[in-house]
Amino acid sequence: MANSKITVMQVQSPIGRKSDQRKTLIGLGLNKLNRTSILEDTPSIRGMVYKVKHLVKIVDSN
Repeated sequence: MANSKITVMQVQSPIGRKSDQRKTLIGLGLNKLNRTSILEDTPSIRGMVYKVKHLVKIVDSN
């Protein structure tokens, strides 16, 4: 996983979700629908994506 990146896209709104899920989206660089963020593919980022997997999708993983 050296220098690999993942592209994450927000597909659901955080309205009505728990505050920790909202903060996780902000930590991923997402806060509006259809916004994408290119991130390092690390275990911590994967954990964050897993936590909000119902709100995001992984568009591309290199």
